[in-house]
Amino acid sequence: MAKKESYDAASISVLEGLEAVRKRPGMYIGSVSRKGLNHLIYEIVDNAVDEHLAGFCSHIRVVLEADGSCTVSDDGRGIPVDMHEKGVPAERLVFTTLHAGGKFDNDAYKTSGGLHGVGSSVVNALSVYLDVRISRGGYVHHDRYERGVPVLELENGLLPRIGKAAGTGTCINFLPDPEIFEKTGFSAPEVKSRLHETAYLNPQLTICFVDHVQGHSEEIIYHEPEGIVGFVRDLDQNTEVLHEPILLKGSTEGIEVEAAFQYANEFRENVLGFCNNIYNSEGGTHLTGFKTTFTAVMNTYAREIGILKDKDTNFTGADIRNGITAVVSIKHPDPRFEGQTKTRLDNQDAARAVSKVVGEQLVLYFDRNLETLKTVLSCAEKAAKIRKSQEKAKTNLLTKQKYSFDSNGKLANCEKKDPSQCEIFIVEGDSAGGSAKTARDRSYQAILPIRGKILNVEKATIDKVLANAEIKTMINAFGCGFSEGYGNDFDISKLRYDKIVIMADADVDGAHISTLLLTLFYRFMPELIYEGHVYIAMPPLYKAMPKKGPEEYLYDDKALEKYRKHHKSGSFTLQRFKGLGEMDAQQLWETTLNPETRRMKRVEIEDARMASSVTETLMGSDVPPRKAFIYEHAADAQLDI
Repeated sequence: MAKKESYDAASISVLEGLEAVRKRPGMYIGSVSRKGLNHLIYEIVDNAVDEHLAGFCSHIRVVLEADGSCTVSDDGRGIPVDMHEKGVPAERLVFTTLHAGGKFDNDAYKTSGGLHGVGSSVVNALSVYLDVRISRGGYVHHDRYERGVPVLELENGLLPRIGKAAGTGTCINFLPDPEIFEKTGFSAPEVKSRLHETAYLNPQLTICFVDHVQGHSEEIIYHEPEGIVGFVRDLDQNTEVLHEPILLKGSTEGIEVEAAFQYANEFRENVLGFCNNIYNSEGGTHLTGFKTTFTAVMNTYAREIGILKDKDTNFTGADIRNGITAVVSIKHPDPRFEGQTKTRLDNQDAARAVSKVVGEQLVLYFDRNLETLKTVLSCAEKAAKIRKSQEKAKTNLLTKQKYSFDSNGKLANCEKKDPSQCEIFIVEGDSAGGSAKTARDRSYQAILPIRGKILNVEKATIDKVLANAEIKTMINAFGCGFSEGYGNDFDISKLRYDKIVIMADADVDGAHISTLLLTLFYRFMPELIYEGHVYIAMPPLYKAMPKKGPEEYLYDDKALEKYRKHHKSGSFTLQRFKGLGEMDAQQLWETTLNPETRRMKRVEIEDARMASSVTETLMGSDVPPRKAFIYEHAADAQLDI
C-alpha cells in the first residue's frame, strides 16, 4: 500500500460543527459510566493506531497520570498545524469540529478505526482540559482547551511554537470532566486489556502502558509479533487445547481478512470480531460470513470422510463451533456500524469477503492436515450427541413445571400479568422469604425463596445444572428459557418480570449467594444482564434510633461513621441487621421493597471478554489462578468486620 506523504491541512475535511456533545455524551461514547470514561482513551489511541495503519507510527504510549488525567503519545506524522481553508489551523478543526479529520480524505487513511473524525473533538468536549503538543516540521506546536474551548492565543494565525522537535508525533493530555462522568477514575485492567488486544491486532506496533495512579509506577510493554495467532493462544492459555492455532489470511474487494482459530476440550465457543482494530461486541456481517462458511465447509468434509451418513442431518453451527476460540479481524476502507460506538458491523461486502477468504483457505489447510480435520469434526460429533440428549432434557424440564405457584409453593407470584410492571425478588431462606411475602405489594411484586447456596454452574456439567431444583424453579418462573453451548432456546420477549432482584443478606454468605446467582445468569441467561433486567437489593446494615429525632437506616459502615460524627455517643442506640430475616415486614418494605425509598444496584457488564475471564477464574475449578487473582486484588476488597 503506497504511503501519501502530503498529510497536511488539505487532508482535513469538515462536515459540521461541534454541537450537543456535552448535553448528550451517551450518543457519542455510549454512556457516562466508567465504560464511557475509558472510551475517551480508546478514541485517542485509535487515532494513533490509524497512523500506524497508514504506515507512519510504530510506538504508542499511554500513561494514567497520578492527577487522574491521561496522556497518549505517538510517533506518527503529527496532526497538521498549517492553515486550513476555513481560516483556522487544521489542528483546531480536529479538536473543535465534529466530523473533521483525515478519515474523510481517502488518500490520507485507507482504513480507520476512529469515529470518522468525531473522537478527538468528543474527548475535548468532555474534558476539563485537553493539552496537545504536536511535533511537526522541526518544531513542537502547542494548544490547550478547557471544556472544548481553546484558551491559547494564536501567533500570526498559527499555533504557538514552544521548542524544536527532533522527530514527529502527537502528545495529548486530558482530564475527564466530573460534571459529565459518574466516575473519573480510569479502570486500569480494562485499559490494559484493550491495549493488549490492539497489540495482537497490529503485530508491528509497540504499545507502552504506564500507571501512576496506584501510588507506584507500573509499566507494561505490549508487542505481539504473532498477531492474532498469539491472541488465540492467549485466550486458550488455561484450557486443554487440541491443536495449534490455525491462521487463515487473504484479501478481496479491497478488504483484508485474517482469521485464527483453535479448538479446546471445552463445551463453549468464543468467537471475537474486529473491524479496523475495533472490537465489535455484537458481532456483525464479518462474523456471519465466518460462521456460515465455516459450518458449510465442515459439513461437506463430514460427509466426504463418512462421519455424516446420507440419512443424517447436518451438524448445526453451534455443534461445529463447540470448543472453538476464534478471532476474525478485517480491514475495511469504508466500514458501516450500527451505533456510534461500533458494536456491530453492517457491511454486506464484509460477509462476502470473509466467506471467500475463509472458504478458500480452510479447504487449502484441511486438505493437507487430515488429522486436525478429524479432531475438529470429532468435537462437532460429540457436541451433536450431547445437544440431542439435552433437547430431551429441556423438553422434560419445560413441560413438567407450570407457571405461577410450583408444587412446593415456593413462588409467591404477583397479580399483574404485564411484565413491564412486574418484578421478582429472589430471597435466600424461609425466614426472609416469609417476611418478604408479607411485606411486598402483591399486585406487582413476586417473591421466590431459594434454599441456601445454589449450584456453582461454572464447575457443574449441563445435566447437573438442568437437574438442580432451585435453578429449574428460576428458569420456570422467568419464563424465557435459557442459553447454553449446545443451542439457544432463550427468548427475552417471554420474560415475565421487568426487574429480577437478588435480595441476599449484607454479609459474606449473602455476597456468595449473589455471586452464584450472577454466575448462573451470566452463563445461561446473559441477555437478562445485557438488557438491564438484573438488580441487587441493598438492604441496610444498621438502624440508628436517637433519643431525639427521627430514626435512620444506615446502609454501610461509611454511613455509620458519618452518622457518629453528627451524633454524640450515647445519644442513640444502634441495631445491626445480621440478615433480612431479622427485619419485620414493615422494615423490609421501607428499606428494600418500596420503590420510593429502596436502594438497588443494576448489574452491568462493561467488558464482556474480561467478565468471562474473571468469572472463569473466580468460579472455576482451577485454584492457582483464583489465588493469584485474589492476592492481586486484595487491596480493592471491602471487608465485612
